[in-house]
Amino acid sequence: MTVKEIAGLAGVSIGTVDRVLYRRGRVSGETRARVEAIIEQYQFTPNPIARRLKRNRAYHFCALIPQREQDSGYWGQALEGIQSGAGEIAPLGIETEVVEFNRYNPRSFRAAAASVLEKNPEGIIFPPIMPNETRRFIAAVEDKHIPYVFFDADIPGTAPLCVIGQDSLRGGYLAGRLMHLFAGTITGSAAVLDIHGEDYHITRRRDGFLKYAREHHFAAVVREYSDFKGTELSKEDIRLFLREYPDLQGIFITNSSAHRIVETVKHIRKRRNFFIIAYDLIPNNHALLREGLIDAIISQRPEIQGRRALLDLYRHIVLGRRIAPKVEIPLDVYIKENAPADLIPAGLDMTDEAVPKLKL
Repeated sequence: MTVKEIAGLAGVSIGTVDRVLYRRGRVSGETRARVEAIIEQYQFTPNPIARRLKRNRAYHFCALIPQREQDSGYWGQALEGIQSGAGEIAPLGIETEVVEFNRYNPRSFRAAAASVLEKNPEGIIFPPIMPNETRRFIAAVEDKHIPYVFFDADIPGTAPLCVIGQDSLRGGYLAGRLMHLFAGTITGSAAVLDIHGEDYHITRRRDGFLKYAREHHFAAVVREYSDFKGTELSKEDIRLFLREYPDLQGIFITNSSAHRIVETVKHIRKRRNFFIIAYDLIPNNHALLREGLIDAIISQRPEIQGRRALLDLYRHIVLGRRIAPKVEIPLDVYIKENAPADLIPAGLDMTDEAVPKLKL
């Protein structure tokens, strides 16, 4: 199937098909729908190399992410996925630039965001954390008509091409169920350590846990921590919290910080059942899970999220393909018995139909 053949089937000019494929110029709604139906029917994909030659320059994408070592290395895992995707599309004339920022410093975010805008890329991927700063960045991106894709999180009232991540409410609800399963009967209370509660997806995890607790009639207490004070969750924070609630039977940590509390609660676990439900299979959490010091971890597959975000941006901008507005990442649960032996970025070579390996 060629552009000329599509034009013949649709009864339009080659130029009209070109405008539909590459989202430029004016085309009536009826004509666009007719051309897109033929493209979809015949699964037509433009030649990205030919399109690059026609443009006489490479495509330039940007990934705006927190520094790779932050949140206990979680963003380094996401970066591995982005780099994997970038390696796949580089031979097709797509340059991918990663710009990192300190997620605990709004000034750092603003500087990184300004740098991305100055580059005027064809598309951007980023996690919409630090919501106040991010909303201002999104407004500037939309003013410049730059397409963007979210991964890891979402912000209501925005218009990304696609959101790639978990259903955070369901994730928190699952954490409540895991706590209940491990504890059997919760006669005291369970706690939610709400880390980065200013982030929408973290709030949803907390709300999901509390929803499960209400429905199953056990007490749940919440303690919010914001790491914007310049340091991450400390042992002293946990000690004070445990003294305040001596009847706790377990703690759910809404981000990757579970490993920070294990040492502090070891003495409790030696005396009685006390359960830790965590998020994110980052190296420190993974090691403690294998030791049996963390009871369960919900994984978000950050490598897959980063890779998928970049490849979907490529499909939309370069290939002119429709992409799903929402890609839901499964709620993977790991316990000691099924914890992987090594944290090799599993899934970067996944072959599901939604994210096929690009054939170069």
